[in-house]
Amino acid sequence: MDISVVIPLLNEDESLKELHNWIAKVMQSNNYVYEIIFIDDGSSDKSWAVIENLSFKNEAVKGIRFQRNYGKSQALDAGFEIAKGDVVITMDADLQDNPDEIPELYHLIIKENFDLISGWKKKRYDNVFTKNIPSKLFNAAARKTSGLKLHDFNCGLKAYKNEVIKTVKVSGEMHRYIPVLAKNEGFTKIGEKVVQHQARKYGVTKFGMDRFVNGFLDLITISFLSKFGKRPMHIFGLWGTCMFLFGTISAFYIGALKLYKVFNGIKTILVTDNPWFFIALTSMIIGTLLFLAGFIGELIIKTKSNEKHYKIKEKLNF
Repeated sequence: MDISVVIPLLNEDESLKELHNWIAKVMQSNNYVYEIIFIDDGSSDKSWAVIENLSFKNEAVKGIRFQRNYGKSQALDAGFEIAKGDVVITMDADLQDNPDEIPELYHLIIKENFDLISGWKKKRYDNVFTKNIPSKLFNAAARKTSGLKLHDFNCGLKAYKNEVIKTVKVSGEMHRYIPVLAKNEGFTKIGEKVVQHQARKYGVTKFGMDRFVNGFLDLITISFLSKFGKRPMHIFGLWGTCMFLFGTISAFYIGALKLYKVFNGIKTILVTDNPWFFIALTSMIIGTLLFLAGFIGELIIKTKSNEKHYKIKEKLNF
């Protein structure tokens, strides 16, 4: 199979038929063997009924319906798990991503051997103050932290080698950072393509300003995990050991100084009246806790399962 198009959605019943027809037209005109995978992330409108109807008319249409709303990352993960195409393309269901970009994205992956191509909506039709400016700040921080020179990490239109999506595990709200996750897994040929952005035609956006706050927090998380996610003892154990040694040395110094003054008849205070005693004690406790955190982290990594954090209610054409 040439292409799998993975489309997560939430309450987009008005746009699904038009989006399907547009994708199908592009695929047929280029003679691609394809599949369209819709992932209904707990919609409360008629989205699933529309997907069922499209699936009845076109056997290339497949659908997954979640029991409830789990989030875009979980929807993409479910789609990635079943995608069979040599090239996997993701796009949003709101018609803001242009399916006419598919042939060039496919060419960049197959002919130019890119591992991943991220879309860049250079000209946007969103509100300047609520989306454009926060998005620029967010992407600047992501570039600085990740080392990837991409302009639009959050663009839903991306293309991947099948190997990439089968290797990368998307969880939480990490869908914004799939290029970073791919880089961390050793896929280094990551490119960017300017894509056409279209104004929303139906419905309203499902994302608010909180996505930028969450995005920055996720960025910190993924930066930490990329460095220490597979070896937590290297950071927690190191700092824990340093803190414990500092506390131990300080405690010995306080004790030795106390004994010296007692044996030499020098006036002295109680050990518990010395502020350094509490600094030493606190350092030893914090050091022990940090070391235990690293040890527990290592145990979790070695025993963690690949349990899915979503429940599928229905499937179509599988």
